[in-house]
Amino acid sequence: MEKRLKDYLQYMEALKTDELTEEERECMAAKMLIQIQFFQHERLIHLIVTVTFALLTVISIFTFLSLAQIGLLLLSGLLIILLVPYIRHYYILENGVQKLYTYYDKLVE
Repeated sequence: MEKRLKDYLQYMEALKTDELTEEERECMAAKMLIQIQFFQHERLIHLIVTVTFALLTVISIFTFLSLAQIGLLLLSGLLIILLVPYIRHYYILENGVQKLYTYYDKLVE
């Protein structure tokens, strides 16, 4: 999904919106809204997953601090390792969707 978002952002960056006719702009705006919906859905799913992993990480850390079992420390470490890529991916999705909003605004002006 990250590659698809980056490719679409490059396509929109290269698009000369001032050279499009009104009909082409409307068609492009409709297509862009569909793409934005896809990326918003993906962003929502990754937000839910990222928050869930963050909560599980915090819970496992507090449980380790109260029970002091090595297995919980390993679980906490694994969850932190998994949390980093999730945060990175969500960050890319969030910023990409925000850029799409600006491209859409330029398109409908």
